[in-house]
Amino acid sequence: MQRRTIVITGASDGIGAAAARALGRMGHEVVVVGRNREKTAAVARDIRADHYLVDFSDLDEVRGLAALLLQKYPRIDVLANNAGGIFTPVRQQTADGFEMTFQVNYLAPFLLTHLLLERLIASQATVINTSSVANRLYGKVDFSDLNAERNYDPNRAYGNAKLEQIMFTRELQRRFGAQGLAAAAFHPGIVSTGFSRAPGASMEGIYGNRFLSRFLATPKKGADTLIWLAAEDSGSTWPSGEFFTRRKVAQTNPQANDAPLSRDLWNLTEKLLQIG
Repeated sequence: MQRRTIVITGASDGIGAAAARALGRMGHEVVVVGRNREKTAAVARDIRADHYLVDFSDLDEVRGLAALLLQKYPRIDVLANNAGGIFTPVRQQTADGFEMTFQVNYLAPFLLTHLLLERLIASQATVINTSSVANRLYGKVDFSDLNAERNYDPNRAYGNAKLEQIMFTRELQRRFGAQGLAAAAFHPGIVSTGFSRAPGASMEGIYGNRFLSRFLATPKKGADTLIWLAAEDSGSTWPSGEFFTRRKVAQTNPQANDAPLSRDLWNLTEKLLQIG
């Protein structure tokens, strides 16, 4: 087995922590990125890994993380953009001026990938985006309201962000696949984690309900596809640029199949982030 350097965001808990521990025990060099100081340090300690504290609601922290990673790691074989969440029914805006769900789930991972792109291409890396079946249930990208300033709904905001992640995945493959970069998005399932348990969060009734939560998948099971994508080669094992559920290519929102729309989203995202 080739030892890989694998950066996992959102790795302080849930499927990120489960994937970090599993990949670390397989012998890979895992870089644990999380928001919670104690939990992130605990995961890193378990597998003797480096760890970094980053809050994706602050894009300056994302830029700082990218700088540290470029300084420390001459190769990055896998970037797993796993950090994300669904937030309260009341629209929240970050200090960067973006709706919270849009920034944490989509803009911040896009920015981190962009800042690491040269290193990722040089490493013939894989970029993995943790998405959701919500892309089909709630997603409908509207360029006139990407920031959810009209008729905000937390489920729609989350579905849009997860759809945008898949569109980003496919456009990443179209632009850089010929240079050896691989990209994938996946749905981990409905997993029993701390996801959306905050009071007032739109899915608190499921994730925070002790009875219903017993029927949810374990973090270890939810992490299985992430571990598979990170540890196995694209091409020979899985097709790049696709969306997966349980290690199989899965159906997406029709907008994810619209290549010109994905290209336009990429270009507009670069303008919003003032990059490119």
